[in-house]
Amino acid sequence: MPLKSTLTEFIIGEQRKYSHATGGFTALLNDIRLACKRISYLIGKGALAGVHGAAAGENIQGERQMKLDVMANDIFLRTNEWGGNVGAMVSEELEAVYAIPPQHPRGRYLLAFDPLDGSSNIDVNVTVGSIFSVLRCAEGVAEPAARDFLQPGTEQVCAGYAIYGPTTMLVLTLGHGVHGFTLDREIGEFILSHPDLRIPAETSEFAINASNQRFWEPPVKRYVSECLAGRSGPRAKDFNMRWIASFVAEVHRILMRGGLFMYPKDSKDPAKAGRLRLLYEANPMAFLVEQAGGAATTGRGRILEVAPDGLHQRVPVILGSKDEVERIARYHGEHDRGVDQPFTSPLFNERSLFVQP
Repeated sequence: MPLKSTLTEFIIGEQRKYSHATGGFTALLNDIRLACKRISYLIGKGALAGVHGAAAGENIQGERQMKLDVMANDIFLRTNEWGGNVGAMVSEELEAVYAIPPQHPRGRYLLAFDPLDGSSNIDVNVTVGSIFSVLRCAEGVAEPAARDFLQPGTEQVCAGYAIYGPTTMLVLTLGHGVHGFTLDREIGEFILSHPDLRIPAETSEFAINASNQRFWEPPVKRYVSECLAGRSGPRAKDFNMRWIASFVAEVHRILMRGGLFMYPKDSKDPAKAGRLRLLYEANPMAFLVEQAGGAATTGRGRILEVAPDGLHQRVPVILGSKDEVERIARYHGEHDRGVDQPFTSPLFNERSLFVQP
């Protein structure tokens, strides 16, 4: 049986397609790969390594940090700061841009990452992951600042995630297709196991946090009601609903077998335009999904075309199988124009003990 490519072999092969390549990008991806391996090891040890439980404080998002949030963030920073490939970094766990320490050289790339997505699942041994996005730093910028990271998702050089589940996988795109690599623990290498991943245009599976339904906008209520009505409803087919509370796990399922993920705009916290962060969550995942033949929208526009206005900007996220994403975008457009005809379902009807049958 022929040997399958390692991640290192794969990215060197990609590098050789470009005569002007210097090897810096290849080295950066190898550092990211190493950071993910280190985090995978920690998560695999679990309670045996004393890494479960909450840390002492909150992150800039006002969210309680888990011990592994802090550890994973430190691993990403320490693994990527020294190689001379990165000019600066941005993390979910840090308020400001992380400047490369002066003893290390600076590189031409900017790295944005969520070191441990889904960390609320850690203590119950449910799948978590890491998300990363790579941008180019503008020529002549010696000290990258926040404004240098505020690029639309269309400018990403690379994006990907590591998923720490029954097996550890690293899934990435360089802008021409999506490829999955599985960690072979015996040799310590990521092996190409899922080349050229594609998302079916149609699906009968969607993921949304139904506990927030009272805060959803009418287009989302309309869509979910139609799905839950099944064969007897306007869609004339049955749907399955999922929710893992791990963005990485949700997107991974979509890349493996199709589906739809929604974390839409809602009225639960009117000060927030959405729940997921644009630079290091929505943009990299939208890049992956589009490169695999899917689509990604805020409901009112393509995620990758959103102009960032802050490091921790939040946006609504609807992504996955193209036909379903386009349907929800159409529902938003019809609602905004006042021409929608929402399907009514008992799920969203007012209930009262005094209503006569």
